[in-house]
Amino acid sequence: MPKIEVNEKLFFNLLGTTLDYDELEARLTCGKAELDEKPDATLPEAERTIKIELNDTNRPDLWSTAGIARQLRQHAKLTVRGAKPVDYRSFFSTAEKACDSGNRVVTVDPGLKDIRPFMTAFVISGKPIDEPMLLDIIQTQEKLCWNYGRKRRSISMGIYRSANITWPVHYTAVDPDTTSFVPLACTEPMTCRQILTDHPKGKEYGWILQDMPKFPLLIDDKKEVLSMAPIINSATLGAVQVGDADLLVEMTGTDMPTLTLATSIVACDFADAGYTILPVRVEHPYDTGFGKTITTPYYFQEPTKASLATINRLLGSNLTADEAKYALERMGCSLSIDGDILTVRPPEYRNDFLHEVDVMEDVMMGMTVEYFTPTKPHDFTIGRLTPVTLYSRKVKNLMVGMGYQEMIFNYLGSGKDYIEKMNIAGTDAGNAVIEISNPMTENFQFVRPSILPSLLAAEAVSGNAVYPHKIFEAGKVAFRCEEENTGTRTRQYLGFLTASNNANFNDMASEVSTLLYYLDHEYTVVESQDPRFIAGRQASVLKSGKPVGIFGEIHPEVLENWDIGMPCSAAEFDLELLM
Repeated sequence: MPKIEVNEKLFFNLLGTTLDYDELEARLTCGKAELDEKPDATLPEAERTIKIELNDTNRPDLWSTAGIARQLRQHAKLTVRGAKPVDYRSFFSTAEKACDSGNRVVTVDPGLKDIRPFMTAFVISGKPIDEPMLLDIIQTQEKLCWNYGRKRRSISMGIYRSANITWPVHYTAVDPDTTSFVPLACTEPMTCRQILTDHPKGKEYGWILQDMPKFPLLIDDKKEVLSMAPIINSATLGAVQVGDADLLVEMTGTDMPTLTLATSIVACDFADAGYTILPVRVEHPYDTGFGKTITTPYYFQEPTKASLATINRLLGSNLTADEAKYALERMGCSLSIDGDILTVRPPEYRNDFLHEVDVMEDVMMGMTVEYFTPTKPHDFTIGRLTPVTLYSRKVKNLMVGMGYQEMIFNYLGSGKDYIEKMNIAGTDAGNAVIEISNPMTENFQFVRPSILPSLLAAEAVSGNAVYPHKIFEAGKVAFRCEEENTGTRTRQYLGFLTASNNANFNDMASEVSTLLYYLDHEYTVVESQDPRFIAGRQASVLKSGKPVGIFGEIHPEVLENWDIGMPCSAAEFDLELLM
């Protein structure tokens, strides 16, 4: 879960009041947060750091000092030292309203479409940046771009001295071997390619661009370099320091809704800190999903409807429409009421309303947990294992009796492991792999559609163990399925694998026969055409004419993909079809 460090003086200034740490910890629950570490009380207030842990990853707007202060301030109906609440709508464009961007325009090169296609930006104006604010900007940048932006792959953020920029700004694609500039923390020019190999930030994030034919470069109208997104700023326009004012904030990335939300979050943070937000018009030569030309910050969230009767049923409450409205406003939402239906408009910095249950959750948090009277359960139930769990335990005992060793694996993995190495397409029938829309890392991007990749991954690192290797797992797999309301289907599978110099189809057929005999199943086999196995040395297992599993010799190309030098045979069954 994300953890943030907030400067105590800056935080309480943004909150509008000073709290003791016990009261602060109690109030943090409205943001699903808790106090991780109290600061050293002997230090001056301006030097104290409060550490806060956030227990919800779908609220990136809380990953900053301004964000968590905003949530607490709204929930308590506070204002910043008596000031009026910030009207975010005044600087947000919408599909119906385009804010005036003046001469603040960015043009996007068509060559970036397949490299890093999208960009958003805005300018802040007003008071100079002080040290606590600069440190918080850096923290917000890292939290958003690392966690929400998948290590800068889908979101990167840059800040520049706007007063020294000659508009319009150009987001362009350049030859990495002939284009050079002085990167941040350096004194000599380096080519874009050289930055990837020699600069610390290039070494850390160079993997994002290393295979691209051209690199993204942000320059002003005088050809002065601002940055090479998403790697490093220039040492001139990109070297923001304490005391600077009038800053350009830009974000580049690969997913426009994610990028636009991140831009809105940062703009609202600056607005809460007392800065004026000046929109920027970004002209794309291709469609962004919001049109070719978009003026940012941009409000794109759709309203969510919820029934008051449903909210009360799920919460076990008897709230009136006005009480529900009050609760939602404490969470930053605005809404209209038509009879029993609440139409909730998310605030500019949130996009986490997917269902009316999300509205119900905000009503609960807005009313606070203390509002609801604890009640004892009305139903009496007896805990018991599910039939599929009992059946899986029986299968596990049989597999151990056949000489196999049980393994336990993660259910999430990479597309390289689940798709590329297995010789399949991600949309093959029965292998329609579920991709997570915003994973933390590439290693946890897909839900496994089969147990075989997990078994092969274990075998790939077991070359030093004495052969033969016989391993199995009984666990969950999931894949896309249009027949289900959720669009996905989860099943309990059994997979087992033998690795030895004589692993073959006949031996695996014998083991399949043994397993199904003790499970009391009659079955037939037919030739199959699965690219994971060798053609002619594989078979589908049918029960009552319906496929329930497959076995055979693993294809040499698959073994080579996994760097496995020993022949392998394997089998996989849908246990729920065998029950």
